[in-house]
Amino acid sequence: MRLAMDEAARAAEAGDVPVGAVLLGPDGSLLSAGHNEREATGDPTAHAEVLAVRRAALKLGEWRLTGCTLVVTLEPCTMCAGALVQSRVDRVVFGALDEKAGAAGSLWDVVRDRRLNHRPEVIQGVLERECSAQLTAFFRDR
Repeated sequence: MRLAMDEAARAAEAGDVPVGAVLLGPDGSLLSAGHNEREATGDPTAHAEVLAVRRAALKLGEWRLTGCTLVVTLEPCTMCAGALVQSRVDRVVFGALDEKAGAAGSLWDVVRDRRLNHRPEVIQGVLERECSAQLTAFFRDR
């Protein structure tokens, strides 16, 4: 989670909402990282999770990320949750809840919807205070 928080700090430095993500391989090695780049790229899909998934798939040469774990500072939104289901990530670990747009248990639970063919394990609240503080500081300063 600390690596994801470092990524989130990069987003904040660029003027974007500080969300960071890392994608770990089945052996726990770092496959990819990403942070929000919507402001830098003008791309509404440039969320930390989507970028980390894209980069890992490119590195592996495979869209199926079976056995992999995504670690992200903020609960994934519906778009990111859908990408995690589609990429077959086995586990999603996140820090802060997103009560306004979260789709991994707070507002919606896309990743564990029984109607879908893949449901990653979800672990929430890892370094939750630190992840929340990073977001709160960013918005307070704005």
